[in-house]
Amino acid sequence: MTNHTIRLILAAAILLSIAACTQNKPQAETNIIPHPNSIVFSTGHFSLADGVKVVANDAAKTGKNLIENYLSENGTKANDQSEQVIKLQLNTQLGKNEYTLEITKNEIAIRSGGNQGLKYGVQTLRQLLFEAQKTGNQIQCQAIQDAPTYEYRGMHLDVARHFMPVGFVMQYIDMMAILKMNYFHWHLVDDQGWRIEIKKYPKLTEVGAYRKETLIGHGAVKPFEYDGKPHGGYYTQEQIKEIVAYAADRGITIIPEIELPGHAQSAVAAYPELGCTGEQIDVWTRWGVSPYLYNLEESTFTFLENVFDEVVELFPGKYIHIGGDEAVKDQWKNSKKVQERMRELNVPNEEALQSYFISRIANYLRTKKRTIVGWDEILDGGAPENAVVTYWRSWHKPNPALEAARNGHKIIFSPASLCYFDHYQTLLQDSIEPPAIGGCTPVDSLYIKNPMTSDLPEDLRQHIWGAQGNVWTEYMPTPNHVEHMVMPRMAALAEVLWSKKEHQNFDDFKRRFRFFADWLEKNDINYAPYIFEQSAK
Repeated sequence: MTNHTIRLILAAAILLSIAACTQNKPQAETNIIPHPNSIVFSTGHFSLADGVKVVANDAAKTGKNLIENYLSENGTKANDQSEQVIKLQLNTQLGKNEYTLEITKNEIAIRSGGNQGLKYGVQTLRQLLFEAQKTGNQIQCQAIQDAPTYEYRGMHLDVARHFMPVGFVMQYIDMMAILKMNYFHWHLVDDQGWRIEIKKYPKLTEVGAYRKETLIGHGAVKPFEYDGKPHGGYYTQEQIKEIVAYAADRGITIIPEIELPGHAQSAVAAYPELGCTGEQIDVWTRWGVSPYLYNLEESTFTFLENVFDEVVELFPGKYIHIGGDEAVKDQWKNSKKVQERMRELNVPNEEALQSYFISRIANYLRTKKRTIVGWDEILDGGAPENAVVTYWRSWHKPNPALEAARNGHKIIFSPASLCYFDHYQTLLQDSIEPPAIGGCTPVDSLYIKNPMTSDLPEDLRQHIWGAQGNVWTEYMPTPNHVEHMVMPRMAALAEVLWSKKEHQNFDDFKRRFRFFADWLEKNDINYAPYIFEQSAK
């Protein structure tokens, strides 16, 4: 053997050795959103090539089913004969929302103190399964310890202004689930449509679920023009049960919203006797704030109690959102009957009358073991004890969040300046973006300013439950448009609510979202690309 041949053999051996070392070298960074609280990579990979055996006891059956579905999505078969095993295990030493995810060469173990935590671990694994498609059908060995920073991590969806099909509502829930968000605020009722079947009052959907036409262009531009096309739809109770179960399987609780005493025009259109004027009106075809309010008759409270009797049967969660916002009091002021009722109740003004109205409903729902949530206007005149306040009027003085905290209310942060996803997402706005209500909330602004950055005194911050993004659909007529408006802002909000402060870095989030965007594209989910033009400032 010549020296030249020996050198070639040695060079080849060195190259093979370098390749082997590179292959076994642990990766340096994760692609997961939200960023885990602790992650340690190690050498080696868990292979999915020959199928995987999924093991769980009956208590974790839902998580097992989800994993098998996600394996199938990625082209991996569940194989009970495989030596590659995924285990779901309850561990009482961990919190109910906390999970660990340990990946070795032959086993993936997800552990938590409760089923909710197991479901979070499953969603992290789901992202890793997708990543495996790009890395030779294998997952890097690693150990993750993770838990949420804030308990309430929510998204809202308005289906009253534009009705959204059942399939899309489920997809929206799925988008939330993979990001480990856990509350879905479902805005089912407004002036422009009533979207929930109430069997005792069929006209709510026969009449209230349909408007004869819809405003064209922006609601602030006159003269108003309309498209002349009927729009409507509603969810049957069977469909709602299906959606509620789908969400629960993914660790998400649905909070339905039934608006009162304002935003009631669709209900009054169906049953004029509920209003203050008694006139027959149509479901509203415009955007904005309708003047129609519920009246204060006992028959109206009976109507609402009967509605909530059916609502609580459909939604097993503890919380019911009752709205309480933007109730213009002109009709109450101009109604002789309402004014007489105020005198009977010894109520000094219309703000106090709204407080009475909301307290009546809160007290009734308390008999059903439910707690009300309301927009921060429920503080006007005084909010019921234990009511949860959704803080949205970020410009209002005094600060509604501070007022709510001082009165002992649990608070969901949703300041319009950061959490209204009907705003534009880039300063270029009209030139490249689809229509929006106005304002501008780029994803870098949402992420860096962080809606959880609060000036509440330290001794009141324990009242902050979490935050949610709001999606008002006046200018979002299609699911595709909704997706464009919520992604990547949903992902950014999920991370600032879940991850520790030291793991919040916008440029790194942008890198990871580029990978997450591949998952969105694979699942035919739209998103706004402007994030890739932004950087941390």
